Amino acid sequence: MIEFFMPMIPPTVTQQEHKVAVNRKSGRVVFYDPPELKAARSRFMDQVGRYAPEAPLDGALQLITKWIWPMDQERQEMLSVVDPDRFAWKTTKPDTDNLIKLLKDCMTRTGFWKDDAQVASEVTEKFLAHRPGIYVKIMRLQE
Repeated sequence: MIEFFMPMIPPTVTQQEHKVAVNRKSGRVVFYDPPELKAARSRFMDQVGRYAPEAPLDGALQLITKWIWPMDQERQEMLSVVDPDRFAWKTTKPDTDNLIKLLKDCMTRTGFWKDDAQVASEVTEKFLAHRPGIYVKIMRLQE
């Protein structure tokens, strides 16, 4: 099992935000990443690289992620009176399926597994809470 928490404000840019341009000289279609996506990828590579295993995990895996954004001030004040460890579900963009793609790509590149197709079970949750960041847990599934 691998488990870690990356304290950060999760990016809202996703892998789906590739841009397309046509090269005026050659007429070829070119795909590129906008600066915000490049920055998010770089942050993820730096963060997840710290927790990468010595050798890639093998077999079927479960990936659990909890994406936590900071609460707005009004909600934070209201919940801190009740319970400072409270959270609220985040029901706005980005979508969970788009969130996870960039993270999994970075985890593949840093050697968590040989191929992200090994992730046979996935739980992705979005929250608003006092302490922003991304919680990651990877477990081997029983064969």
